[in-house]
Amino acid sequence: MVSASVIFGGPHAQGRTQKPALYGRHWMAVTGKPIAATAGAKIFEQGGNAVDAACAMIAATATAWTTLSWGGETQALIYNPHTAKVIAINGLGVAPTGATPEYFHKLGMKYPPEYGPLAAVTPGTPGGLMTMLAEFGTMSLGAVLAPAIEMADGFPIDAPLAATIEHYKDKIREWPDSRRVMLTHLGAAHEAPEAGEIFRQPDLAATLRKLVEAETTARAAGKDRKAAIYAAYDRFYKGDIAHDLVRAVRDLGGLFTLEDLANWKVKIEEPVHVNYKGIEVYKLNTWVQGPVMLQTLNILENLDLKSMGYDSARYIHALYQAMSLAYADRDFYYGDPAQSPAPPIRGLLSKEYARERAKLIRWDRNDPDARPGDPYPFQGEKNPYLAYLEKWHSRMAGQAPIAMTEFDRTFRLGTTSVEAADDKGWAVSVTPSGGWTPAVIAGHTGIGLSQRMQSFVLDPSENPYNVLAPGKRPRATLTPSLALKDGKPFLVFSVQGGDTQDQNLLQLFLNIVEFGMTVQEATEAANITSYQMRDSFADHQSFPGRLTLNAGTPPWVRKELSELGYTLELEERTSGPLNAIFIDRQHGTLWGGSSNYGQDYGIGW
Repeated sequence: MVSASVIFGGPHAQGRTQKPALYGRHWMAVTGKPIAATAGAKIFEQGGNAVDAACAMIAATATAWTTLSWGGETQALIYNPHTAKVIAINGLGVAPTGATPEYFHKLGMKYPPEYGPLAAVTPGTPGGLMTMLAEFGTMSLGAVLAPAIEMADGFPIDAPLAATIEHYKDKIREWPDSRRVMLTHLGAAHEAPEAGEIFRQPDLAATLRKLVEAETTARAAGKDRKAAIYAAYDRFYKGDIAHDLVRAVRDLGGLFTLEDLANWKVKIEEPVHVNYKGIEVYKLNTWVQGPVMLQTLNILENLDLKSMGYDSARYIHALYQAMSLAYADRDFYYGDPAQSPAPPIRGLLSKEYARERAKLIRWDRNDPDARPGDPYPFQGEKNPYLAYLEKWHSRMAGQAPIAMTEFDRTFRLGTTSVEAADDKGWAVSVTPSGGWTPAVIAGHTGIGLSQRMQSFVLDPSENPYNVLAPGKRPRATLTPSLALKDGKPFLVFSVQGGDTQDQNLLQLFLNIVEFGMTVQEATEAANITSYQMRDSFADHQSFPGRLTLNAGTPPWVRKELSELGYTLELEERTSGPLNAIFIDRQHGTLWGGSSNYGQDYGIGW
C-alpha cells in the first residue's frame, strides 16, 4: 500500500515496482497468459497489426482455459487510425429459444443457474474474433488461429489451471465430455492433469481446423480475405459445427436451437464516452456494465480528488460513495439496448445528472441504501418504470463476510484481458470471458459453453431492462476500456473480476491521471473494492458497506473508515489482474503495465 504522502514522478517516471514496466517502439501485446502473449507477439513478428495480434491472443487464451473458452464472449474497443474513431465489437451471446422467466420459475429457480447447459447463452467468442479480424485485421484466419491450433494439439498445462481443474473436479464429472477432456487421470486420487503435463484437446483442434478449412476453400473459390473469413463464420453458426453443437447441447438438456445460432449476429457499434479533464474515455453500451465507470467519473469530476490525498480515508470514502450511486443506476437501468424501451444512456451520462447525483454524497457516513436516480428528465423523457423505481432499495444479503468468499475468488479466475497497440496507430482492448472452468464441453466440438445466463434477472422489479427473454443479451460485467487524448490513443486498459472490474479500472485511470503514476505503478497499486452493488452472478446478493482494503492500509485510515460505518476486510490482493498500455506521444513509444499477481504478461518490441 502506497501512502498518501508518496509523490509519484509523473507519467514518465519509474518508481519501485515488483514487475518492470514494458517498453516498445513498434508494438505491445499484454494479456492474461504468458503463452497467449507469445501468440500475439508471433503475429506482430509476422507483420500483423494490433487487431490481428489481439485475435491471436483471444484464440490462445480461449484454448488455454481457466478464464474462458470458445463458447464464451468477445467484446472489444478498437481505435482505427484510418478513421480516427473508436469502434465497439458486440460479441455477447443471447438467451436461446425457450429461455424465459416462466421456464426457470417452473424449475424452482429465482435466477438462471450458475453452471450447466442451462447457464449458456449462444457462443460469441468465435464470431467476435472473426468479425474483428475480417473488418479490421490484415491476416488470414488460418494464420491467426495457428498458435491456438498448435496449443489444442497439446501444450504444457500451467499450475493454476491444473489446480483449478482439480478443485472443480466434482462439478466437471457431471458432464461427460468435460470429464473426458479435463480429468485426464479419472479415478486417481488426483484426477486433473499435473502441472507441466501436455494437455491435449483433439476435438477443439478439429473444430478450429474446420474453420481454417472453410476459409481455405472460400479463397480457392475466388473469395477475398474478408469473405473467406465470413465463410468460416458461417460454418460455425450455420454449418456442420452448428449442428454438432446444438445436438450436444440438447442431449445435455440445454435449450439451443439451430435458429438461435443462425440468427445471432456480431454487432459493430458506436461506443459511449465521456470527457474527464480533457481525456475522452470510451466504453461499451449498457449491454455491459462499462458505462458505470463513466458515470462514476462524471460524479467524481465535481470533487477535488487530488487535494484529498491518494488512498486517504476521505478519498476512499469519495470513491465508495460515487461508485455506490453509479452502481445503483447500473443495477436498475442497464440492459440490452436493442430491446424496447432501451436504457436511458443519454441521461445516465449527462454531466447535469452527475452533478445532481454528487449532491447526494454524505460525508459523515456510508449510505447503505444508495438508490437509483431518475435520468429520464436529463434526456427530455418520462421514466416508464417509476413504479418499480420508487420501491427499489439496496438489500442486505445477510451478514457481510469478513474475508473474501470462495465465490469472490472464483469470479476473479473467470475472464481475462487482451491489450494490443502498434506503431501504425491501432489500439485494441478486449475483455473476453465465458466458459471458464468448470464449463460444459459440448460433445465432440471441444467447445466449452458459457455461464452468462445467470446475469439476467427474472423479476422486472429488480431491473426491468435486464429481464430474461429469448434473443436478448444479458447485462454482462465485461468492460474493455480505451482513452483518447487530443484525439489519439492515450490508454488501453482492462481487467478481470466480475462486478469489481470497473471499480479497478476507475482507480487505475485515476492513479495515472490524478496522481501521476506510471502505467506499471498504476497496475500494482492497491485498490479498494465495494460490494454494495447487487452481484451480477449466482443469487445476486449485495453487501452494503462491505469494503475490501489492501492489508497494508495504515491503521488510522482503517479507523476513520470504520467510524464512517464500513465493514472492513483486509486482503493482500484487492483486484483482478489489471493490464494496460500507455501510449507515450512525447517519445513515440509504448509502455505496458501488468499486475504483479496472476499470470498476466506482456511482450513489447
